Amino acid sequence: MRVPKFGINRQDAESPARFAADIARIESLGWDCAWLPDSQLRRRDTYVLLAAAAQASESIHLGTLLVNPVTRHPSVTASSIATIDELAPGRVALGFGAGDTAVRLSGLRPARVAEMEDAIALMRGLLAGDEIEVGAERPAYLPFHRPVPVWLTAGGPRTLEMGGRVADGVFMRVGTDQTTIADTVSKIRRGAEDAGRDPLSIPLGIIFHTVFVDDPEEARIMGKAMAAGYYEYSPMLFEPAGLTWDGPDPEILKHERGVWPDFHHDPDLLKAGRAVDFLAESHADAFSLHGTSEQVAEQLVSVLSEAASDGIEFEHVVLHPIPNPPSPDDSDDGYTVRVAREILPRVRDRLASMS
Repeated sequence: MRVPKFGINRQDAESPARFAADIARIESLGWDCAWLPDSQLRRRDTYVLLAAAAQASESIHLGTLLVNPVTRHPSVTASSIATIDELAPGRVALGFGAGDTAVRLSGLRPARVAEMEDAIALMRGLLAGDEIEVGAERPAYLPFHRPVPVWLTAGGPRTLEMGGRVADGVFMRVGTDQTTIADTVSKIRRGAEDAGRDPLSIPLGIIFHTVFVDDPEEARIMGKAMAAGYYEYSPMLFEPAGLTWDGPDPEILKHERGVWPDFHHDPDLLKAGRAVDFLAESHADAFSLHGTSEQVAEQLVSVLSEAASDGIEFEHVVLHPIPNPPSPDDSDDGYTVRVAREILPRVRDRLASMS
């Protein structure tokens, strides 16, 4: 079976220089990809950081995860990512989506499915060197176009089908349950088929919230917080896994228990997890990798091998760190180092042996 590229989406972004140094360190540890969130009121400018990282690295793949069509016009995004690819040829990707904190903290609304579809079509066309009709006096054209793939990050059914229709690849963030993963991929492939594309040709990526905590009980509690976070934004994801939410409305519960801004991102994830103690361990299992290095590695191998048995293989796997590491996360017992040394080699060897 395919051994995917493993990426991380949290780095030291306290300055462009520190970000560049951290990307070089991540590369030296053996990570395949570094993905950078785009949230202008929480982090420094995405493309300035990526430019610094491109010049400080040699082989690691770099990308956004994710940008949106609300805070930047898609033509601006196409220009920016093409420029980054000039600095790191062939190792750049554009991760794209509706927008979350970047949009909401600006008092704006996330993009609708049709808006994202139009934006992807525009960016893919510009990056391919096409002339695109945009309603201006002349068609839009990007003189320094580069073949940067545009990946959609999606969770809802309409967005997933749209990704299958128009994107170069689709990232899913739907948890670890195999039934849910298979249901998600079926929507992507249905969209591709409806558009006349080969449904098996659409590259897939998956994002796993990874609660890497040596205390198994604390890991389970934080895993419940992850499950609650998924339900908060995408309650339909409980259905394929046969799970239910038998507690108060999430918004009421957050107010009563002092959880903010959501179950995923509360600074005290043990508090957030205990607020949903009515959830079972199966909820934590369905929406996170959690536990010690041995447990996380075993869970990851199980999820990826089960998916492969259903004809689903991933080009990219992103291990989203939970709890988010402090900045900088450069100690020998930090998430970035320990995952690279204790988990990735074990997983790669196991997957390679299954080929």
